Amino acid sequence: MAAAPPAPTSHLRVVVGEEELLRSRALSAVRTAVLARYPDVEEHDLAAAGLPLGDLADVLAPSLFGGHRLVVVTGVHEAAGALCDALTGYAKEADPDLTLVVVHNGGKRNDALLKAFKSAGAAVDECPKIKSAGDRLAFIRNEVRLAGGRIAADAATALLEAVGNDLRDLSSAASQLVSDFGGTIDVDSVARFYRGQAEANGFAVADKVMVGDMTGSLETLRWALGRGVAHVLIADALADGVRTAARVKSLNARSGDLARTLGMPFWKVDRASAQARGWSIDGLQQAIGVTAELNADVKGAAASADYALERAVRRLIGIRVATSGRR
Repeated sequence: MAAAPPAPTSHLRVVVGEEELLRSRALSAVRTAVLARYPDVEEHDLAAAGLPLGDLADVLAPSLFGGHRLVVVTGVHEAAGALCDALTGYAKEADPDLTLVVVHNGGKRNDALLKAFKSAGAAVDECPKIKSAGDRLAFIRNEVRLAGGRIAADAATALLEAVGNDLRDLSSAASQLVSDFGGTIDVDSVARFYRGQAEANGFAVADKVMVGDMTGSLETLRWALGRGVAHVLIADALADGVRTAARVKSLNARSGDLARTLGMPFWKVDRASAQARGWSIDGLQQAIGVTAELNADVKGAAASADYALERAVRRLIGIRVATSGRR
């Protein structure tokens, strides 16, 4: 009779498969579990390709200072033979004070290493490529459920058609839909979401900021960033909106006269005039200062250009509200 397979041990793990998002999530789950048990864990991340044996030996050697260690070796499908041998040898006598995770991107190359780890009792996270439309629809339904919502079958199909096959994009869209539209997602919700995305650009953000629409501004900003609109283009649109409103406000003339004086098309003058009515001269002067800071921030002064844009949007609308009663 065949021997029973060894019980999985948390000190050896294999993450294997072609789906990058699932591999990433599996690694995150391992890290979370290890940190929960060993808050002061020492972490090491190594790429197998070109990794010197000495570097691997250093992180796997018993620690002189005690404490638990988490060692993740990624891309073991690209590991040299000597490195595979070293990992296989370690697995036979794993250190109980160390969690070793090997990550393999799928395929036959170096699968003997995976078999050796499994034989040694490693726990395995399978991350196969999600290829069929049915599996992707199931993925969408699960992502919506994890975000706290439900999605109708036709809405899931519409979402897949709108987003495409990338799991990260599908996951992001699913969670955003639940955030924007609540617990139940239908086809209309998907259509509204993607119509808003398609229309999102820097000028759409600026238009909402200039009329004081905080929710709409932040939502459109998020959509614009998600579509890959450059930070500097959004910052330029905000600056243009503020400057145009300031010029219109300072002249206080009829649209026809303003268009001729400012050299702008009538539609732009009319829009700027409507936006300027909610602003004071003082508020617009402050707003010009904010957009000048933002220009520097999105060109490298800020650690996060995304955060700099959101902060500027909030500041601009805050200024509009605070100064609207002034001249």
